[in-house]
Amino acid sequence: MADIPAFQKAQYAFAAHIRDPDHAPAPDAIEDRRMAIYRELFFNNLFKLLGSTFPVLKALYGDSGWRRLVRAFMISHQAQTPYFLEIPKEFIAFLQDEYELTQDDPAFLIELAHYEWAELALSVSDESNDLSRIDGDGDLQAGVPIKSVLAWTLAYRFPVHRIDATYQPDEAPEQATFLSVYRKDNDELGFMELNPLTARLLEMIADNQEGHNGRDIILGLAQEIAYTDQNALLEHGAVALGEMREAGILLGTARNPD
Repeated sequence: MADIPAFQKAQYAFAAHIRDPDHAPAPDAIEDRRMAIYRELFFNNLFKLLGSTFPVLKALYGDSGWRRLVRAFMISHQAQTPYFLEIPKEFIAFLQDEYELTQDDPAFLIELAHYEWAELALSVSDESNDLSRIDGDGDLQAGVPIKSVLAWTLAYRFPVHRIDATYQPDEAPEQATFLSVYRKDNDELGFMELNPLTARLLEMIADNQEGHNGRDIILGLAQEIAYTDQNALLEHGAVALGEMREAGILLGTARNPD
C-alpha cells in the first residue's frame, strides 16, 4: 500500500477495523469514542437484518452464537452487491463457500439458512405470472399444466421446515426432504411437502418446453421410474396436480392461442 494516498490508507484501515476490531487497529486520527459508534452501527445493522431473515437459525444459536456467526461473516466475506436486501443472499454464499463448520454448528446450518432465505427471496421477488395465457380451470391432464414462477421446488437432506427448538437432528434421515415454497395471490407465503415422485413431476412440468399435456408428463414419469401400473400413477398424478393447483403452485393450463 506504499503508493496509495494517505486518505485511502485511512479508509482501508477504517473498514478493516469495522470488520474485525479485535485484530485490525483503528486509524490513528479517530478517537475510540467516535470509532465505537461506527463499530456498533455497522455490526448492529447486520445483526438485526440477518436475525430478521433467519429467525429460526438465530433462535437456535442464541445471542452469543449468532453474534459469532455474524462477526465471521463481516470479517471474511467480500460482498458483491451494495443492496441491503441482497445481503442475506451474500450470507448464504458465505456459509456455502467460505465458512467452515465448527463443533458448535449444527449439520443442517446451511440448509436451514437457505430455506429461510428462500422465504425472504420469494416475498420480495418482483416476478409475476402472465395470467392472460392461462386457463385457471383448464383440465390439468388434457391440457398443458403451468407452474407459477413464484413457486420454488427445494430439496434438502434435512427436514428444514420442521427444525425448531425441540427438533434439531444431528444426522440427516435416509430420505431427502422436498418442498414447494410459493407466494399466494394475497402475497402470503405457503409451503407444501412433496414426496420424491411429486417433486419430480413438478420439475418435469417446469421443464416442459415441448408442451406435453399433463397426462403425457405423468406417463413420462412412469417410464422414467419403470412403473408398470400406469393407470394407478395417472390417478395419483391427477390428485397431486389438483392439490398443487388449489395451493397456487400450478396456475392452470396453457390457454390455446386464438
